[in-house]
Amino acid sequence: MSQVRFSVNEAEASIQAHIDAEIFELPALWLRERCQDEAHLDQITQQRLFDPHQLEDEISLLKVEKQSDMQYQLTFSDGYSGYYDFTEFFADFDSYDGAPTPTPWMSDTDKQDFYVDYDDLSSDSGMLEALETFLTKGALIVTNVPNKPDAVLDVATQFGQVRETNFGKYFEVYTRPNSNDLAYRSVPLGSHTDNPYRDPMPGIQLLHCIENQTSGGLSTLVDSLSVLEKLKKEDPEGYKLLCEVPVRYRYVEEDVELVERRTIIESDNTGKITGVTYSPRLDYLPLLPNDQLVIFHRARKRLGQLLSSPEFEWRFRLEPGQLQMFHNTRVLHGRTGFDASEGLRHLQGAYIDLDAPKGRYKAIKRQRRMTDQEGR
Repeated sequence: MSQVRFSVNEAEASIQAHIDAEIFELPALWLRERCQDEAHLDQITQQRLFDPHQLEDEISLLKVEKQSDMQYQLTFSDGYSGYYDFTEFFADFDSYDGAPTPTPWMSDTDKQDFYVDYDDLSSDSGMLEALETFLTKGALIVTNVPNKPDAVLDVATQFGQVRETNFGKYFEVYTRPNSNDLAYRSVPLGSHTDNPYRDPMPGIQLLHCIENQTSGGLSTLVDSLSVLEKLKKEDPEGYKLLCEVPVRYRYVEEDVELVERRTIIESDNTGKITGVTYSPRLDYLPLLPNDQLVIFHRARKRLGQLLSSPEFEWRFRLEPGQLQMFHNTRVLHGRTGFDASEGLRHLQGAYIDLDAPKGRYKAIKRQRRMTDQEGR
């Protein structure tokens, strides 16, 4: 979160926000919309009781009077006067909206930080720790999950709402010939994003190991945020094309064909890079002039090399009773090949939306603040 402080000039009726090294004048219209009194803002839902879209265009701030630390009465040219708590403005300058800041990691990161016990999820403190791990690292390994069918749904519903797809509420991952996806074969799968052909894509995937009798089939995870930092330094021109030029992803089976176009490097609505949409099995080169196409392909190729580099890729054996949960476009997943004749390798998977863990995290933090205030 950016460091924000406010300065007030009562004589000139002006308020400034100091954000890191920059200074912004807070417009009167911006302030007027954020009135906090009970007549205009429901105190429980924090939803407005008036339509701010109908405020006057050329509104001005007439008077600023300090009441106490961070508490001011503001009077505007449209006749409104109300009390403002400036601490309520902090959220406007938090680009992560109350969630912890993502922390990129590489293969040498201490892996114990990713693990949480299934039973700990039943307490607010344990769930808060798990959510913070997931939101900062983009991945989580839950241990001692009951080794029973559908347990993946039990874990999924603790973090969010299950996202049903054409694969169902959950899907079975084990070897079967002539399957409609290579995930159901014993072949190796490089690091990839699941379902890039959907709109919207699943935000989070969970994979619960039911049985693993093979010596191969190691799970892989890689944080694309770390990979992208290196790619941008090595090839800024190619990196820019991967950010800007959409590619086509396509999935086909007997009763459905799904197609979507999106850029390989993903960003949110504020412009922050959030991860990648990467799946060599499903994407197609965009049509570009040949010189640009070569640059695009070079960057795409290098991205794939970095995603499989030991510098970034974490390889591990997912044991029965363990569940991995990861941000689908930030932390890419895969597996090494295995010999199906050695025995059964059986996982169950499910998807949930990305906003749910953020919402759960903020709700627990808010409830704790309210409890602390009531106890004072």
